[in-house]
Amino acid sequence: MTKKITFLGIETSCDETAAAVIRENEKGTADILSNIVSSQISEHRKYGGVVPELAARAHLENIEYIIQSALDKSEMSLDEIDGIAATAGPGLIVCLTIGLNIGKSIANFANKPFIAVNHLEGHALSPGLENKIEFPYLLLLISGGHTQFLTVKDVNQYEQLGTTIDDALGEAFDKTAKMLDLGYPGGPSVEKFSKFGDKSFFKLPEPIISRAGCNLSFAGLKTAVLRESKKINGNEQMKYNLAASFQNTINKILYKKTKIAIEMFKEKTKTKEVRLIVAGGVAANKSIRESLTKLSKEIKCKTIYPDIKFCSDNAAMIAWAGIKRYQKKLFNKVNVKARSRWPLDENAPYMKGPGLKL
Repeated sequence: MTKKITFLGIETSCDETAAAVIRENEKGTADILSNIVSSQISEHRKYGGVVPELAARAHLENIEYIIQSALDKSEMSLDEIDGIAATAGPGLIVCLTIGLNIGKSIANFANKPFIAVNHLEGHALSPGLENKIEFPYLLLLISGGHTQFLTVKDVNQYEQLGTTIDDALGEAFDKTAKMLDLGYPGGPSVEKFSKFGDKSFFKLPEPIISRAGCNLSFAGLKTAVLRESKKINGNEQMKYNLAASFQNTINKILYKKTKIAIEMFKEKTKTKEVRLIVAGGVAANKSIRESLTKLSKEIKCKTIYPDIKFCSDNAAMIAWAGIKRYQKKLFNKVNVKARSRWPLDENAPYMKGPGLKL
């Protein structure tokens, strides 16, 4: 009988302090023994965004309690756990170092294997918590700091097909919410208020929609929202119309670019059966899910989303990535350092900045 691997995961890349205990089951998915997340939304709301120093202080105050809570709820001791996984990047360095250092300390103290997890790999593998997924698959990763299409060949094997050349999608949502004074966090606020508006009222641009393959751009769209927001003079209905038009434009962009990415994936992998994974914080957006589900039915591909609770930052996905890397003996030494930038495809060109040619 194969031993079921159990991992403690720790996540502090931004403004959630999280810990989880996960065990792989006989189905090849996860038994979630605990998944504790302490959100800092109320602390950062007054600033309209995450303040790194405040986030780091909150992590420092809460991390020991959160880890102990995860262990208590799982009814597991450190002796019974096979390894420790902690997010090492990308993210805010002052936040990352807190979770990473305590993870290394626990691993060293308990004499357990330690795995430094790329936060993006956590998102990439997160649907595997509940679904048995075969490689390769196409990943659309949409979050506050990243928007990209990747071919996931296996654990630790990623090829970037396209990325945003400027703003990440989550950033575009947050800035739109701020311009329209819809509240924080921005993504859920825009989605909520867009339901009260006319999605066809404003004609907004779809930057680089007919060129640059499946690369994306949101800066021009954000600028257009800013320009229109200055004309509406606080009119609530016009705010909702602009939010709805923004959400609709995002749906159209992702629909068209995902269609291109699917064709690129087919060409590169020589496969007819496409599995599309949509993950990351913005994957919780139900309007985007509906649009991409419509696309998957149109072109007959299988689309899989993580449960909503696994879209935002959480430690369950970090523990799961730890288990998957453990199985491939991808261990780390305890001198591993936090990284603010850590692409999944280390060979992909950096696609931002002046002079970029598409």
